[in-house]
Amino acid sequence: MVNKPDIHACFEAVTATWQYLVADPETRDTVVIDSVLDFNPVTSQISTDTADGLLGLISKYNLTVTRILETHAHADHLTAATYLQQKLVDEGNPRPEICIGARITEVQATFASKYQINASELANVFDKLFQDNEEFMIGKIRAKVLHLPGHTPDHVGYLIGENVFTGDSIFNPDVGSARADFPGGSAIALYSSSQTLLGLPEDYCLYVGHDYPPETRAANEVGEKYKPYTTVKEQREENKHLKEGTKEEDFVKFRSERDAVLGEPRLLHQSLQFNIRAGRLPAATEGGDMFLHIPVKASKELISLMRGPKL
Repeated sequence: MVNKPDIHACFEAVTATWQYLVADPETRDTVVIDSVLDFNPVTSQISTDTADGLLGLISKYNLTVTRILETHAHADHLTAATYLQQKLVDEGNPRPEICIGARITEVQATFASKYQINASELANVFDKLFQDNEEFMIGKIRAKVLHLPGHTPDHVGYLIGENVFTGDSIFNPDVGSARADFPGGSAIALYSSSQTLLGLPEDYCLYVGHDYPPETRAANEVGEKYKPYTTVKEQREENKHLKEGTKEEDFVKFRSERDAVLGEPRLLHQSLQFNIRAGRLPAATEGGDMFLHIPVKASKELISLMRGPKL
């Protein structure tokens, strides 16, 4: 019989992100999955209300965090991984490992070049790089790392008991699927990853990384529309992009056309620079300031005019 974990699902509404605490009910050993650090792009101010809420739950339920897990380098929110790790240590707890899939090194290289980040700022920022299908324990509960590329090349999910924490590899059935147009993304790979998930036993639960409920979704008995999971059976029967019988070529055509007209995430540049550092701050200047690079965009004609006089 598979041990059943306790799962605490915490929704962060600003970035529509689901965060999870997954615990062995016997030992109280716990992992945190896809935590959120608050960021105001208008003021460039970082704050910790959301992450402190997780810490409050950890204390309330007397949990021991052994690992802080990331499904991928998120492009829509800042990770609270390093903040949580340091706060837990400061409070006298054992130091939890910050973990992610091994292909994060490819993503780090891509965005270090784009944003001119020194390699020294990325060295060993993650404590553990998981290999495909690697297993680890949460107390007495076995967990397995699933490589689920497509949204990003480094993307993984975590199979814990009869639950998969899917990140952005699949969304709830009435939302469908995530974009696949980030560097290294692939609609073909995303389709393949979805088939891996839909091939699991039908009663397994798929816990999503985000939820964007359509207006037509009915609220539950407490008036809440946001859902952390559905079953594999529900996904096979109802996922509007990927339900059973959907052909790869049809999905790839739809996803490619849809992605071509999507705007970039609101916190794209801040998130990527922060998250490939595992949630560490950028190096400070001699004056003590810390900077993130934000690209400036303009037409070719305007750029040509505004570069200054040609000498």
